[in-house]
Amino acid sequence: MNKQNTIESSSPKTTFSIVVPFRNEAENLPFLLNSIEQLKYPKELFEIILIDDESEEKYDLQNTIYDIKIISNIRKSNSPKKDAIETAIQLAKYDWMVTTDADCEVPENWLQVFDAKIQETNARMCVGAVGYVSEKGFLHDFQNNDFLSLQGVTAGSFGIEKPFMCNGANFAYEKDFFKHLNGFEGNNNLASGDDVFLLQKALQSAPEKIAYLGNLNIVFTKSCTSWNALLHQRVRWASKTSAYTSWYPKILGTIVFLTNLSGLLVLAVPFYQFELIQLTAYFWILKFGIDFMFLKFSSAYFNLPFKNFLGSFLCYPFFTVLVVGKALFGKFEWKERQFN
Repeated sequence: MNKQNTIESSSPKTTFSIVVPFRNEAENLPFLLNSIEQLKYPKELFEIILIDDESEEKYDLQNTIYDIKIISNIRKSNSPKKDAIETAIQLAKYDWMVTTDADCEVPENWLQVFDAKIQETNARMCVGAVGYVSEKGFLHDFQNNDFLSLQGVTAGSFGIEKPFMCNGANFAYEKDFFKHLNGFEGNNNLASGDDVFLLQKALQSAPEKIAYLGNLNIVFTKSCTSWNALLHQRVRWASKTSAYTSWYPKILGTIVFLTNLSGLLVLAVPFYQFELIQLTAYFWILKFGIDFMFLKFSSAYFNLPFKNFLGSFLCYPFFTVLVVGKALFGKFEWKERQFN
């Protein structure tokens, strides 16, 4: 885990319910809970709610001095994760919900930063950044670069006041604000999107109450261990795009897809057409420069690693076209379940 930036705060006073949906995460949960135990935040100001979504093996809590409980998920929609969060909210005793994933590790200043931002801005929703745990191998470098671009786009969208992305692994909102927004009503037919669709509702209702935390309290998660798992994950993420209410992310996503598709199509130009070959070279050189500079700036801002760019750059157009095609016409797997 990299060195975290800090933020000045007054005496902590915000109360948090940390919500963690999980399914078959007995291997990962001890690492998450250990990181939560290292939090430099008064333990009487937060609780931990673990929501078991029909795990095949039960997770037993070890002795702890923290207020922590495991409850069973109450399914009522096509989205197990949204159901889990709503189940937790019904039982949460504190004012703010803070969501993360079972395969994450949180920084010691995690809740301090949320509290300081809430006191400073009177926010009702806070969006934090997420990074990958550093691992070796091209698969992990590729994911890290791809995820770094997503975090950079998130930061940039908040910078130009047109946010449309966030990540439920580092996300917080006031419980009453969640209820005011009618929670996940209207989008719980989609398996994922517990984060972005709630953000969109907040943007329509009270955009001035949303705070972006940037590089202040980055949560780290594990990258996928196989290309097949990565494909299913990205298809799941891409499948939400058509349900966005805002035109901006749809246009941006279309531009990204068409740019990468064009990059592949121009490779098919006749080798004897010198002018076309020149244009193809210019296209790839320009794309290389833009992508490199964007990831370089994003890496510096979040203080996250930036490796194996050339390999990722060459692989990305093929991977993007495959993800979009599968998102439009196929299914994806998530937590040993199949979704359309």
